[in-house]
Amino acid sequence: MRAVADMAPASPAAGARHSALFATAIGDCGLAWQGEALTNVLLPADDAAATRSLLRHLSGAEPAAEPAEPWPPFVQRAVAAMQALIRGEAVSLAEVPLAWSRVGAFERRVYEITQRLAPGETSTYGDVARELGDAAAARAVGVALGRNPWPLVVPCHRVLAAGGKLGGFSAPGGVATKERLLAIEAPHARREGELF
Repeated sequence: MRAVADMAPASPAAGARHSALFATAIGDCGLAWQGEALTNVLLPADDAAATRSLLRHLSGAEPAAEPAEPWPPFVQRAVAAMQALIRGEAVSLAEVPLAWSRVGAFERRVYEITQRLAPGETSTYGDVARELGDAAAARAVGVALGRNPWPLVVPCHRVLAAGGKLGGFSAPGGVATKERLLAIEAPHARREGELF
């Protein structure tokens, strides 16, 4: 696994910020963590330099050329799972620890509902709003998903607009990236009438 990682600055303190770039089938992705939880996940930008710059901006940590020390086990597991998902494997990222304190209560509820969507499964902003108990909150759901700091781990690409339209996607590459992720996961979609 080719990887480019942080160490901003190397410190044993739990409050130190770290970031890493890692190769996937769709390009270099990034992630950032503090303590034992991810603070950000970044999908590929136009090129590795742009992804590195966005990651630096999001995380406040400078990705270095090579890891100064092995990534924590939870980061290694998260990277491996994201790489597998982007290769087309039906893996769950629900166990990846997230820095929930960085989002509000409404966003957390939206993200937790979204995390239950399996690869190949989609929902709509309206469906998520109804699950929250407020059918009129579809637009607020869309705004929350647009602010999602953990794409892939919180699979906002699996939430569509009414009528199966793609809707927006705030990650680098916009709707084209959303379409690409959905196409990668399409083989796992249940067909009507299938039980499993």
